[in-house]
Amino acid sequence: MKLASYWHDTAAPFTASREGAVDGRADVAVIGGGFTGLSAAIALAKKGAEVVLLEAGCIGGGASGRNGGHCNNGLAIDFRAAAETLGLATARALYQAYDAGVDEVERLIQEERIDCDFIRKGKIKLAAKPAHFDGLAKTYELMVREVDPEIDLVPPSRIRSEIGSDAFHGGLVFQKSASMHMGKFVVGLADAAARRGVKIYEEAPVTQLRHLKGHEHEVTSARGRLRASKVLLATGPSIHGPFFHFRRRIVPVGSFIIATEPLAPRILDEIMPRRRTATTTKNIGHYFRISPDNRLIFGGRARFALSNPSSDLKSGRILEREMRSIFPQLREFRTDYCWGGLVDMTADRLPRAGEHNGLFYSMGYSGHGTQMSIFMGKAMAEVMNGAAGANPFRDLPWPAIPGHFGPPWFLPLVGAYFTVKDWLR
Repeated sequence: MKLASYWHDTAAPFTASREGAVDGRADVAVIGGGFTGLSAAIALAKKGAEVVLLEAGCIGGGASGRNGGHCNNGLAIDFRAAAETLGLATARALYQAYDAGVDEVERLIQEERIDCDFIRKGKIKLAAKPAHFDGLAKTYELMVREVDPEIDLVPPSRIRSEIGSDAFHGGLVFQKSASMHMGKFVVGLADAAARRGVKIYEEAPVTQLRHLKGHEHEVTSARGRLRASKVLLATGPSIHGPFFHFRRRIVPVGSFIIATEPLAPRILDEIMPRRRTATTTKNIGHYFRISPDNRLIFGGRARFALSNPSSDLKSGRILEREMRSIFPQLREFRTDYCWGGLVDMTADRLPRAGEHNGLFYSMGYSGHGTQMSIFMGKAMAEVMNGAAGANPFRDLPWPAIPGHFGPPWFLPLVGAYFTVKDWLR
């Protein structure tokens, strides 16, 4: 079992990173070299802006290159619950933004000619208990009437046509969802940004931000200092750097993933005949899909802990047992990869984007980041050019999480709470 992201290990590296010191000035400094930062950088460069992008590690080294490989439409929370909490009109608008996000990913891939195995086969949300299917059925009735007539409710009697497992009790299919090779995609984005003149510096963690007179900002990194008229924070769940205001509002949660050895087509046809992406209805659930080279990529919140080599390995062993419980067909197959990453969770699992003390930001995707990070990168480029209405999350309040001042000391308590909740419902 190799402790490395499958996406990083099977994609060509980004080779257009700048050498030398970070200095001079730019129209926009983008902090973060994941999907949000690169999408914004491309959109800004197309408008003629001089853009410098600073990445603390390597391009795509955070959540953008350490995820499960899904590009799903649909909110991170149940649509029916969102309508009850936010109102139907707001829930509908946000749902449609996620739809637009998948469309934007596909458009950008075509425009920049990125070879990343993008396919649209849909997503199935699998009911882990009989009562969960009843909830999905109610959500289906609302959604098909109000926001997405293309979704499909799969009753228990048909679930075997979708998943070769006895672990589930029906499901809800979202037809617009997609999957792709995340490593190839993020490197393709970086190459596209560099071609458009974006100066990309890797291994340049930001250590200080200063707001100077007027609209000038001074950005200090480990590789030098830069002045910029505008700054976009696209840092995700950064646990380092001068981002305390945002750190109080985001909980970095570890998410862990394994990838099997390549599987024969007959096995794939048995376990996932429609090749959709899949998620389950439990709070501490799973998500899985088939890779471009025929592996099962299987992930979940195996442990409520942060990601590091030891934690990843422990979580990988748990995921192996759970994967083989769901798919007994895989008991004899090898696990080739195991990795983890940090999910930037907000309290209500909805993203946040806007401006705070002169700094623009977009983050908090809560495990549904691929499509929304691309969508919001482009949207924040529009916002920085004066189109505030391009940000669909502009009116959502974002209070600090009580008692949260840095490291998420409460993760074990959260894990225990959701474990009990899953057991009861």
